[in-house]
Amino acid sequence: MKKWLTLLMTALMVCLLTATAFAATNQEKIDKERAQIESLQVKALQNLYAKVPSAENVIKNCYAYATLSNTGIKIGLFGDAHGRGLAVNNVTGEKVYMRMKEMGLGIGIGVKEYDLIFVIGTEKAWNAFISGDIKFASSAEASASDGKAGGAIEGASIAANGVWVYQMTKKGLALDASIKGTKIYADKKLNKKE
Repeated sequence: MKKWLTLLMTALMVCLLTATAFAATNQEKIDKERAQIESLQVKALQNLYAKVPSAENVIKNCYAYATLSNTGIKIGLFGDAHGRGLAVNNVTGEKVYMRMKEMGLGIGIGVKEYDLIFVIGTEKAWNAFISGDIKFASSAEASASDGKAGGAIEGASIAANGVWVYQMTKKGLALDASIKGTKIYADKKLNKKE
């Protein structure tokens, strides 16, 4: 009986140690992915500011902003893009890690890497953005008015009510004309409180 109890206690200790090691390894992976996303955000903003200098003031003074680094593939009629990024609330300091999934139908071919930099103008738009409730409209405007103050965000397009977007291609070549369905949502795994 004593031998069985010793074996059972040993097995329980091994399970406990394994679970603890797995949890530490999992947290290390999450920390690493967060750091990669934060690095991608810095690069996306630097690229934007180099190409559209007025954007630095826009990002600094807006309610919130988000960057998503994406890879898109288009072959024939079908296309797909996926990305990850970070939304930052300039007012509250809150940070939310985000994911993006896009499906497209249209004619095209190519692969491209690009950044989407969103300017979020209001608390309502922020809440809709981080909860995944925004329905994105297509726009090809070179400068988008905010609809209230009569101001414009040079180089940005209207993405939704209270949200503008800059698109910066990093590398690759893609030729397409498509109807896109885009879903942007909070990454549950990366936003878990430690």
